[in-house]
Formats: sequence, structure tokens, C-alpha cells
Amino acid sequence: MNAPAIDIIDLSKFYGKARGIEHIDLEIGEGEIFGFIGPNGAGKSTTIRILMNMIFPSGGSARIMGMDVIRDTRKIKKQVGYVPSDANAYSSMKVREFLNYCIRFYETQDGDQRITELSDLFELDLNRQITDLSLGNRKKVSIVQSLLHRPKLLILDEPTTGLDPLMQSVFFELLRTENKKGMTIFLSSHILSEVQMICKRVAIIKGGKIIQLEDIDNLRKKQLKKVSVELGDHMSNGTLIIHGAENVIKGPGNLLSFMYSGNINDLIDILSGKQIINLIIEEPTLDEIFLHYYKN
Repeated sequence: MNAPAIDIIDLSKFYGKARGIEHIDLEIGEGEIFGFIGPNGAGKSTTIRILMNMIFPSGGSARIMGMDVIRDTRKIKKQVGYVPSDANAYSSMKVREFLNYCIRFYETQDGDQRITELSDLFELDLNRQITDLSLGNRKKVSIVQSLLHRPKLLILDEPTTGLDPLMQSVFFELLRTENKKGMTIFLSSHILSEVQMICKRVAIIKGGKIIQLEDIDNLRKKQLKKVSVELGDHMSNGTLIIHGAENVIKGPGNLLSFMYSGNINDLIDILSGKQIINLIIEEPTLDEIFLHYYKN
């Protein structure tokens, strides 16, 4: 049986008294496309930097393909592709010089062919100085270098920042193609539509802790409902007590909107004694489901 592509056990990182991440446990199987979701500052990049051995953990451990991220970092980096969120490395080089340097590091046999293939796909000018490139084109350089050696695992930290919609589409189609060939993909993002588009499973991180680990399809099937009710009775939020109602918002007049995690029949019983002008119960969007977890 193969080792997990990523195996994180009780991982923590503190910057002095400040929290980075706390007691993270996460296992990602070989061949998965896995989403790591949370708002900025939630701990996504801290986790990734530990995996890439850029910073040391305060506690716990992490392994990639069975190898310890600290002890075996040289072996790991030969088999892993990484796209950082900033994409500012080696700005003094021309694009071609930088990519040639990368293929020497990776000892890629068909490096020149791979550079041409990927740079054509992303419409990347190999003769430009990296420092002169826009954010989007610097991100293209980072994506190309991460894929030159056909890595077994691809780690992506906010990879689409700066890419226009066309290049985003090209990028995600390439990820699907590489995944079908066996590549494991770990996608960290705060853009929920990206995760919905490509990932099968997702971890939601908030305040340095994983608060939910779930299949995307299962998240959609949760009993969580989005409710809007307009009442003829004069009342405020506090006069209507509904167990299971969260994130209650009072709109104009007697309009109440909330996320409801209880039994719909119980909700109907509560409302049955009220004068209802309008009632809408619907499935929340994936964005609304994630925001529900962020707020609670």
C-alpha cells in the first residue's frame, strides 16, 4: 500500500506568541485533487511553507510520499512542484535562463521540449526579463517551472492570482490532464469557485485550525438551508426564537434571513402561529456554505 501523498500529524507553528497553525491533522491520498480553503491569515501558507521546509514547525510532523519534510527535503523537492503565492523569485534572470536553471536542478531529460510545450500553452515570452513581467506573467513563470519535471505532487498556494480568465481556464484544464496521469494536486485558495471547479475533497481552515474536512458533494448535501421569511407581525430578531437558526439578519420591515440547520418541519411548526407574508427556503450556494463555517 502506497504512503499518503501528504500526511500531517498534530502540526503546529507559533511565531513567538502569535499563532500560525495549531494541531493540524490531514491526510491526502495519492492521486487526489484536494482543496485547502480559508480566508487570508487562516494558516494556509504557513502549512505549505512547513511542507516545503521553508519554516520549521513548533510541534508535530509532516511527511510527503512517506518522506519526512525536514530530513528528506532534498529528495522531496525533486518530486514536488510548488507554486508560491508571491511568485517573485529570480527576478534578475530572463525567463528562459530561469527555466533552464530549473531543468538542471530537476535533471529533466526532455527539459527543452517541456519548456517549449508549457510556455506555448501559457503564451509566455521566454526572452523577457522576469523583473519586467506583470504579476500574471510572473505567475505563469512559476506555474511552468513547477511542472517542468512532471512532479508526483503539485502544491499550489493561491495559484491564479494575476491570471486572466482565459489563462485560468487553460491552467485548470492542464491540472485535470496531469491529474489523470496520476499527479496529486494540493490547491490552497480563498477563491471558493476554484475549489468547487476542480477539487473532490476540501479542508476548511479558520484561525489556524481545521474546522471541517469534507467531500465537496457532501457539503452540498448538508441539511443547511437558506431561509428568508417576511412576517406580518411587528417583531425584532429577539422576539422570534428559532433553534438551529444562525447568522440571522433583519432586513427592512419584518424580513428575516438566516441559515437553518434544524429540521424543516420544526421550522414550519414555529412559523405556523405567525402571520407569514412570504417564505423562501432554498439550498445555499457553496460560497454561502463556506461562509457559514467561517462565521461560526
